[in-house]
Amino acid sequence: MKQQELTSIRIDKWLWAARFFKTRSLAQHAVALGRVYLDGQKIKPAREVKPGDLLRIERGEETFEVEVIGISGIRGPAPAAQQLYAETDASKAKREQMAEMRKLALEPAKTIEKGRPTKRDARRIRQVKTGW
Repeated sequence: MKQQELTSIRIDKWLWAARFFKTRSLAQHAVALGRVYLDGQKIKPAREVKPGDLLRIERGEETFEVEVIGISGIRGPAPAAQQLYAETDASKAKREQMAEMRKLALEPAKTIEKGRPTKRDARRIRQVKTGW
């Protein structure tokens, strides 16, 4: 049976095929949380995208602004996935600038350890609070 040429596809499946997210469920979750915009508007995971659509994708500290060029329902190698979209020049410049800023000055919140304080930390906290 001959496979039919796709003209549109669900946004979560496209994001996964274009390798913006490692799994399709992560792509669905990001779209549901409002981290993906289609032409400036939040969308739902079942929304169809087609060539020519403009997407803004927020992934961690990075933000991508891309134009959909191709449609694919399968996840291929990275070079094939990069043929599905074209990142805007402004987006590339902004991402490079943000990467340079992260290299120069570390985010203070990144140095804070997460989780429960150690016994030593708890003693220091008590000392500061009570003054002994």
